[in-house]
This record gives sequence, C-alpha cells and structure tokens, in this order.
Amino acid sequence: MLTPLTDPSLISRFVAITGAQNALTDPSDIAPYLIELRGLYQGESPLVLRPANTEEVAAILRLANETHTAIVPQGGNTGLVGAQSPRPGKGEIVLSLSRLNKIRSLDPVGQTMVAEAGVVLQQAQLAASDKGLLFPLSLGSEGSCQIGGNLSSNAGGTAVLAYGNMRQLCLGIEAVLPDGEIWHGLRALKKDNTGYDLRDLFIGAEGTLGVITAAVLKLFPAPRGHETLYAGIDSPETAVELFRLAQDLCGPSLTGFELMPRIGIEFTVKHIEGMRDPMGEPHPWYALIDISSGQSQEAARTMLEELFVAADEKGLIRDAVAAETEAQRQAFWKLRETMSPAQKPEGGSIKHDVSVPVAQVPAFLERADRAVLKAMPDARIVAFGHMGDGNIHYNISQAPGADTQAFLARWKEMNEVVHAIVLELNGSISAEHGIGQLKRDELAAIRSPVEMALMQQIKQAFDPKGIMNPGKVLGSR
Repeated sequence: MLTPLTDPSLISRFVAITGAQNALTDPSDIAPYLIELRGLYQGESPLVLRPANTEEVAAILRLANETHTAIVPQGGNTGLVGAQSPRPGKGEIVLSLSRLNKIRSLDPVGQTMVAEAGVVLQQAQLAASDKGLLFPLSLGSEGSCQIGGNLSSNAGGTAVLAYGNMRQLCLGIEAVLPDGEIWHGLRALKKDNTGYDLRDLFIGAEGTLGVITAAVLKLFPAPRGHETLYAGIDSPETAVELFRLAQDLCGPSLTGFELMPRIGIEFTVKHIEGMRDPMGEPHPWYALIDISSGQSQEAARTMLEELFVAADEKGLIRDAVAAETEAQRQAFWKLRETMSPAQKPEGGSIKHDVSVPVAQVPAFLERADRAVLKAMPDARIVAFGHMGDGNIHYNISQAPGADTQAFLARWKEMNEVVHAIVLELNGSISAEHGIGQLKRDELAAIRSPVEMALMQQIKQAFDPKGIMNPGKVLGSR
C-alpha cells in the first residue's frame, strides 16, 4: 500500500539526499513540473527532487521503497500521454533527471556514445556531429526532450524508416531498480546473447520498472550528401506508390518519407512565424522525402533527380521543389515538425498516435475520415506523419467558433471510433507516444489476458511494492 508523502520528517529525509537547493517544495517552483504539454493532466506533488548522479537516484529509491512512497520519473516533460505527470491527491514525488546531463564518453571507432538520462536530445546530436558522426533520432521537441524520456517512451521520430526507433538505437543502459540497486548494463556490444535482454524491458516501460540513468547510444557515419524533396501529390494512394518507387530507387539512402495534408500546411503557414508554402499552387497532399548518401552530395542529388524523373513519368507528383540550401532544407522540415503545435491556435484538437501497415495507410485514412465526419460533420481532420513506417498522427480540430470544452469532452468517443478502425487493420493505438495515463484502460481492453498477465508479472517482479510511476501503463496498485 502506497503512502502519500505528507510527513514533514520524511520529506526532510528525501531533501537531505539531494540537498535543499535541489529539492523543490514551494508550489510556485513545483508548478512547471505538473503541467504536461497538452494540458490534459494537471498533477500535484509535495516535492520535486533533482538528483545530481546515479548514486543519489539510488538513495532516493531506497528510501521510497522503504517508506512505500511513489516516484514519478520525469525528463524534459514533453510526453503526450501523461506518463510524466504525478496524479492529484496521491502525494507522489517527481524525480527530475535533468541534472544527470553529462555525455560520459564518445567512441568514434566503435561509433557509440554514453549519455546520461538528462542529456537533451539536441545536445547528443551535436556531440555526435562534432566527431563527424550522426545520432539519428529526430523529434520536434529535440531542443527540450531528454535521452531518458526518449528511452522510456521508445521514441520514434522522422528517421525511423532508416535507423529504427530508440530501442534500435540503444546498446546498453544503466538503471536504478525500485529497491535502490544499480544495474550497470552499459555494454557497448552489438552482439551479446547472454540471457534475457533486460535492456529492452526498461525501454518503453515509461518509468514503471525503474529509472534509466544512462545509456549507450548507437552512432552512424554522418551522410556526405543530403537532399530533400517537397512534393505536391493527389492522395495517400499516390503517396504509397511514390514511397515504393523511392524505396526501389534509393534503397537504404531513403531516410525519411513524411505525408502531410493541405490543411496542415495552411495551419502551419498561418500560425508558425516565418513559415511559407514553398509552392505557388495548393495541392491536396504533400510528401516530404529525405535522401542521404554516404558517398557524396552529387550522389544524393543524382538519386533525387532519378526519383523525380521516374515519379513524374508515372504521374505521381503534381509539382515538386528540391531544397537548394541547408536553410531551405531545414525550413521544409520545420513545416512538418511544427504541424502539431500549429493546430493549437485553431482551438481544441483531439489527437491520435496510431500505426497501421504502410499499405493500409490510405484505407485507414479513408475509413477514419468517413467515421469521424459522420460523428462530427464540422470537424477538421489534420492527418499527417511518418508514411514510411505507417505512423499517422490523426488529429481532429474543432470547427471555428465551436465550444472547445464540449468538443474535447468527446475525446474518448473519438478515440474509440478511430482506434476501432486501427485495430481492424492490425495496427497499434500507440505508435510512438506510449501509454501513460491516456491509453492505460484501452491497453487492458485490447491486449489478450495472456499478454496483460505477463506484463503484470514483470511489473511485480521488478517493483513488488508498486512505487514506480503508479497509475501509468498498467494502472494503479
């Protein structure tokens, strides 16, 4: 049975571990740790602890385990399913990993980096770049999200097509178990078949099994040539054909393929400062295609030109613009990466992070649009995402001038409508954002009793007292 943290003497014991300067108790100091990005969850906590190292994390968990105190690990607080938010009225401690922000080592020969959990993703990218290498995870929040959170949510992003998600980008981890024991698993081995892969249990567990404090990340040679094409197309069906053509012509050099609707471009140009549509004429849909070459810029440009000519001959593109400078390439990608925040000024937005087999993307969009508009005839659908791996962010914006609260009150109803179609197409209701609080009940409803029982047994084995992020993924004890 968990005990809400209310005892001043126990609070003092926790504070002593990090020192008063790194233990927040004033409500105004705690407030930024309690509101998640979408504002769906307003948390409460009597204490935020900001440990400096793995040993302090271990001391905190030992005391929490002893006293049955709940711990909510938090990275950059950019999560979208409420996994990082402490629950109201539960007296849970927020454990911020932001001070564990060192890159411990970087091996250019082995192409690995050991980064602590609080390292900001962009910092890891730049550290790799300084050595002529690439850490390919790329997210819209890369300037604030942290490696520990990326691992805990098994983050995906725009480069999954070529490099995989965070699980594929991690070789080993260091983690603190709920009883305060430290698992030193920072093995930089690409081949290691010695028993169960404990690393993969922590990745994607959203802080429910322990606290990841550091990780060995896989790096790659930096591309010597990079080209980006922004193409206007007719439909998602066309996008699938274009994607197959790009795969055939570019092979592993195809490092990104994003699908965007016209309404998304309009929202982004309207609400994001400095954004403009690269094309003079509007098109129903757009593809953003990234090509990377390990040989040269000329090789990348040749592949791009061959793709353009072949696509044009097949009638797959209406118009296209190739980035001529790095600034233009970044502007193209910013159009895509800011598409989600660009919806906020338009009012309420009911969001879905789903995946289906790539070939089923057009069928999913057609069926979901039809079902949603039947239930909400005046809704505005903004569906976009990682076409190359079947991950679609299917967002529903309210009609202009509609009652925002009444619209958002239909969130669960719309989730059920969209997710039913996803499951019929053998897809997933959570492609890259995780389960957290938002999809916890749905997980229990869609997974088989065998799967749920196995997950509960794993949770019980790692965290028998249930102190780690209770109420997330599998529910509360």
